[in-house]
Amino acid sequence: MACFLVPAAEAVVVTAVACGLKAKEKKAQSLNSSLASDATEVVEEVKVALSTKLMWLANLLWGGCLLLCFEHIWHGEVVPWFPFLTAAADPAEAAVMLSEMRSVGGIMAIEVTLVWVLIVVAVNHILKKKTPVAAAV
Repeated sequence: MACFLVPAAEAVVVTAVACGLKAKEKKAQSLNSSLASDATEVVEEVKVALSTKLMWLANLLWGGCLLLCFEHIWHGEVVPWFPFLTAAADPAEAAVMLSEMRSVGGIMAIEVTLVWVLIVVAVNHILKKKTPVAAAV
């Protein structure tokens, strides 16, 4: 009924945090690049920024939310008029809807986040194997 709202709420928070981190990382990168220009030799380590990793999570969550929202529209559970969720019109159905949001929506949000954690661990492991080669002096 409204299980897609829980991952959507998580996606909103994650997107906001990722955008904030991206601005901080950009500021730090410009500061580091001005300091690095003075150094004689710089060996850069390949890393994926935290904001990029968080955007991966946000994209996973938003994609799942859009697909679930489409499915609920297809089955007539979401309508283009108030109260938008058909279950919200009846108090008895609203209790069932909130229970579904807590159980199904919560589990979906947790599962997507766990899949993202596995992706991040795999990427970090792959990047750790690729050691930077220092220039021969």
